[in-house]
Amino acid sequence: MKRLLLSSLTLLVLSLTACGNPPSGEAPGDASYPSHPITIVVTFPPGGGTDLLARRIGASLQESLGQPVVVENRPGASGNIGARIVAESPPDGYTLLMVNSSFAINPGVYRNLGFSPKRDFAAVINVAFVPSVFVVPAASPLRNLDDVIVAAVPDKPLAFATCGNGTPQHLAGEMLSRKTGAVMQQVPYKGCGPALTDVMAGQVGVGVVTASSAAPLIAAGKLRALAVASPERFEGLPDVPTTKEAGFPGIIVESNYGVIAPTGTPKDIVDKMSDAIAKSLADPVLRQKMIDQGAIPVATTPDAYRTLMEAESKKWGEVIKRGKLGLQ
Repeated sequence: MKRLLLSSLTLLVLSLTACGNPPSGEAPGDASYPSHPITIVVTFPPGGGTDLLARRIGASLQESLGQPVVVENRPGASGNIGARIVAESPPDGYTLLMVNSSFAINPGVYRNLGFSPKRDFAAVINVAFVPSVFVVPAASPLRNLDDVIVAAVPDKPLAFATCGNGTPQHLAGEMLSRKTGAVMQQVPYKGCGPALTDVMAGQVGVGVVTASSAAPLIAAGKLRALAVASPERFEGLPDVPTTKEAGFPGIIVESNYGVIAPTGTPKDIVDKMSDAIAKSLADPVLRQKMIDQGAIPVATTPDAYRTLMEAESKKWGEVIKRGKLGLQ
């Protein structure tokens, strides 16, 4: 609740700023931006939390900016494939990247990204926080995290589906395993959508996914949530206990979602896009849709988002190093 109140105030201030103080010092020709369609590249498949957020925000931007906004899915390698594509795109504001915390985590997991998150991208805006959630098929006998621990035995490791190697959800599962001694085996997917398909079908007994991708399926009775890995109960899933309430304090894994652009994108274009997205996020209808989807709306300045990503990279890098979770 505290975060929602704070984010509401932040969004209001940024929205008023966007309406009353347009970016100054635009170079000749930049005033026409955008003059043709904008592409938002999503680094995960359709149906996952990143994709759903991008499509909601893209639809709002299309109305406010008067240009088509196309969402293009480029999944693979925990987001690295799509990120490489955008890193090599012209820095003109017409190709943007929607990312989640995997973007900050991947440098600690992969030895060769093919790009530099710090050098090759400019932060635009942080749009949401989304908690991770532990889910099981609706007919599963597992009723809580204690049941998961009991079921995860040495002679039969418990498989858990995640949104991909090195994702926050991968780390959440590993944290539970290491904290309790439960024998668990990650099954990585190319996004939360495919992971949830197999969990619903009973192909994998447990899923650790984003609340934004799971919330509609939980509401429809196709999945049952065991716990959310957030410091307080999530408004979109009010009946689901936190990991602390479930008896596992310290397993707090929230993803931050945001928009970034290729480095070299003019500051006035970055600021204009940041302001436009902040204005969209201040819309009560969009905010409620995001909450219903499983996301906590926020809005930051480009500098604040850059600082957040750097702090996230440091935090997860230490977790990965301690747990020896580097992959390749």
